[in-house]
Amino acid sequence: MTTTIPLPDLLPTCAEALTSARALEAAAREGVLSMVAPGGRIDGALLERHQFAAHGYAWAATCVEALAQMLHWAERLGAERGELESLMVQAAFGEYLNQLWGGLPMSQGELVRPEDFGLDAGRRHSLHGKAVGTLRKLGNTEAVRERIGQLIAHGDYGKLGLEDETLELVRDQFRRFAEAEVVPHAHDWHLKDVLIPLSVVEQMAELGVFGLTIPEEYGGLGMGKTAMCVVTEELSRAYIGVGSLGTRSEIAAELIRLGGTEAQKRAWLPRLASGEILPTAVFTEPNTGSDLASLRTRATLDGETWTVTGNKTWITHAARSDLMTLLVRTNPDEKGYKGLSMLLAEKPRGTEADPFPAAGMSGGEIAVLGYRGMKEYELGFDGFAVPAANLLGGVEGQGFKQLMATFESARIQTAARAVGVAQCAMESAMRYAHERIQFGKPLYAFPRVYGKIAWMAVETMIARQLTYFAAREKDGDHRCDIQAGMAKLLAARVAWSNADNAVQVHGGNGYAMEYPVSRILCDARILNIFEGAAEIQAQVVARGLLGGSS
Repeated sequence: MTTTIPLPDLLPTCAEALTSARALEAAAREGVLSMVAPGGRIDGALLERHQFAAHGYAWAATCVEALAQMLHWAERLGAERGELESLMVQAAFGEYLNQLWGGLPMSQGELVRPEDFGLDAGRRHSLHGKAVGTLRKLGNTEAVRERIGQLIAHGDYGKLGLEDETLELVRDQFRRFAEAEVVPHAHDWHLKDVLIPLSVVEQMAELGVFGLTIPEEYGGLGMGKTAMCVVTEELSRAYIGVGSLGTRSEIAAELIRLGGTEAQKRAWLPRLASGEILPTAVFTEPNTGSDLASLRTRATLDGETWTVTGNKTWITHAARSDLMTLLVRTNPDEKGYKGLSMLLAEKPRGTEADPFPAAGMSGGEIAVLGYRGMKEYELGFDGFAVPAANLLGGVEGQGFKQLMATFESARIQTAARAVGVAQCAMESAMRYAHERIQFGKPLYAFPRVYGKIAWMAVETMIARQLTYFAAREKDGDHRCDIQAGMAKLLAARVAWSNADNAVQVHGGNGYAMEYPVSRILCDARILNIFEGAAEIQAQVVARGLLGGSS
């Protein structure tokens, strides 16, 4: 029996199977709507009660979209598509179709099945189709993984399909920088728990990292979100902390570009783009997390000054930053989102001896497992002063709306960080599997080892193509909150899975702090939590696809 689909039939077979998968997704949507919107409008209490099914539907829709993007990737490659890329598409369809019809992992201990959407055996069978059966049986076989393992053994993990020579050049430039200036030092920074050296930050500024997507008229490079993904992935492949430095500027620049006055744009965007000032996002509070409507930090206006009082937590790179995008409650009579405003709060850059020298502001470091290069802090404000002119947009009550406008870009960028970490974990596993000799041969000679790494390569490409899709949608000025949420949801899971499997390939050495894979595992774990935890992402995707509001 053949173990691979002949290449001429692969794409039509996948296209047919994708049609069946979309039909399954549509049936799942109908089933979930019958649970949460019996009257035709989503009931918030029922949505919470049936959260497992609703979030499972979000995961199912994400997997279907991921398959669609893998098929589009293969089509874009055209004549450049080789055996490796074809087998990756085949394996992706084989595995994800099996998960859709058999059991889809939302996390290590949560599997969602068609029955959870109310689809009985007869309904599932009617949606199955011949192409689905073929790919489920032959798509991700042991022989397919063995051949993928052979093809990637020397570091070729598949063509990216960027279709843009400039982006390829950008990718090469940042790969060289990361290999020379970051990779040799990243693990030492992690072990010593120190800030990424300013010399590295300055080099990144010279390369244009902080102004990558800022319009040229404001001193940036004016590139799109796809370029941001390419740069972020390469930097995060070297070290997530370096890849994340650009996130601070991305969020701050998006807030100012989309919500600021013209004077604010001209005052701040060029300085952000050049790296003259380093920003930090100050949103989260000790007891709010993703529940921003409960935010309590107050800002009161006294003449020409806002006076801030309250506490914030999980503030990344806070000590060394010069500008805080500070979300506060300016209207105490509005208990929800409408009372929130965004301040552009300047502060002096801290030092190791005095991390928070600003009057009316204090802070302390939060010790963390990974993601250490910028450090995390809790902050206290007691009479901290911000000029009245630094109210973003000049109008109160717009803070939450302004923040929401940045979520698409932030989540796309986080998905790209996750792809970079996933790639890093896979390459770490590959190196060790070749170097480590057991029973007279390299670990990579064993099926359970090369099989793991082969699937890492496939799923990293799946996450990458889904992330590129979200970025292209954003570059096309299309609303893409659902696509961005899907990309972040899947890429974060892939990063963690790759890191966990990379540790497994290392065996006991993977648990030793001297091996970089131990750092990669710690770094990967945060991706399922920040910029919206996996459960929040699933909620966003589910609500967007189900439609309506409670």
